[in-house]
Amino acid sequence: MVLQVLSCRAEAPQLAADALANYLASDQWVQLLPHPSGSVPKLPDLPMPLGPGVVVASGGSSGQPRLCLHPLRHLQRSAQATAEWLVDTGISPEHSLVFNPLPFHHVSGLMPWWRSRQWGIPHVWLSPDLMKDPVALSRFTESVVGWHDKAALLSLVPTQLTRLMGHPAGRTWLQQFSVIWIGGAALSDELAQQARKTGLRLSPCYGATETAAMVTIQKPEAFLAAEPGSGSPLMDVELRLSQEGALQVRCSRLALASWCRDQPDRLSELVDCQGWWTSGDLADLSGNGMTLRLNVLGRRDNAIHSGGETVFPERLEERLRSAARELGLPLRDVLIVGVSDSTWGQILVAIIRPIYSEQQDQLLQALPVLCAEWSVAERPKRWLGCADLEVNASGKWERSRWSHWARAAQ
Repeated sequence: MVLQVLSCRAEAPQLAADALANYLASDQWVQLLPHPSGSVPKLPDLPMPLGPGVVVASGGSSGQPRLCLHPLRHLQRSAQATAEWLVDTGISPEHSLVFNPLPFHHVSGLMPWWRSRQWGIPHVWLSPDLMKDPVALSRFTESVVGWHDKAALLSLVPTQLTRLMGHPAGRTWLQQFSVIWIGGAALSDELAQQARKTGLRLSPCYGATETAAMVTIQKPEAFLAAEPGSGSPLMDVELRLSQEGALQVRCSRLALASWCRDQPDRLSELVDCQGWWTSGDLADLSGNGMTLRLNVLGRRDNAIHSGGETVFPERLEERLRSAARELGLPLRDVLIVGVSDSTWGQILVAIIRPIYSEQQDQLLQALPVLCAEWSVAERPKRWLGCADLEVNASGKWERSRWSHWARAAQ
């Protein structure tokens, strides 16, 4: 079977969606690529399973994108599981509106479109330019039929949420949604607190390209009540932890196979002999049965081994942001990476970005003081300022890239 390749332009997602629908109707496999394709590789000419299906690249947070093969039935099962969650939340999927500001070549942007098709409801694209202009965004959605009559559903990454909440019109717009699924990256405590004060019906969730999107979702009421974590597993999902504490998932919509550059001549199985997929995330599970709750601790490949201790930089970054916020320090963002060291194995290097460039020296002097009471392994040994520090287009940190940058800055 010949693999079709579909280039997805951010400015014209409906063209790509129409083309994909036609390919799937013809029982073909289709690889979704961004335009330009950048670092996302094209799947080589390899024997493919029976179609139809899609090939989607993972987020590549470790710097090595993985291509995942999902037959059409996996998209259908994912959409059905989300519909069942909505019904349990008191929302009828058939009387909803789906708003989608996420890239179509990524599973986070593909699935809102597919859900709308399966549920038979309107789907509204939100362009990157529109998402950066809350006033224009509000005017646009006022013209959408059913905006004030139906349950509006939205998927966001934390970066988009932050930008919208920074503008009065953006906050007012967000308040109109019945559910705002938030995923793709960790939701900071500060942002969560701001969202609760604004009354936003956020639903933190966990999912992956390998799982055809969401496998756990927190209900908006639980979020507003300040319950931690990423919610409970959907009806078709089982969760457990490996001996190392990695989150494992079993469901009927795990990717059939994957491909990566390390093994370019074959497709690889994702699951073990019992059907479990081991994610790249360390997690805690609390409760059991219907009360099971997921709390993601951090990426396994982000863990830093310093002085015989294992340190999770995401936790330290959040602690530092919180401490800086309490003191009113002008910290826009911080990223902590590990750099090889002959004595410690790895040392922690903190890369900081001030709100204004002229405040960098102030931060470089003040922030180390905030960490003085941390354990020796947790305290960054070096501090670097960078005006260009930011997440990628998917709202994720490219930690490998910034680790290389920190080494070069020595």
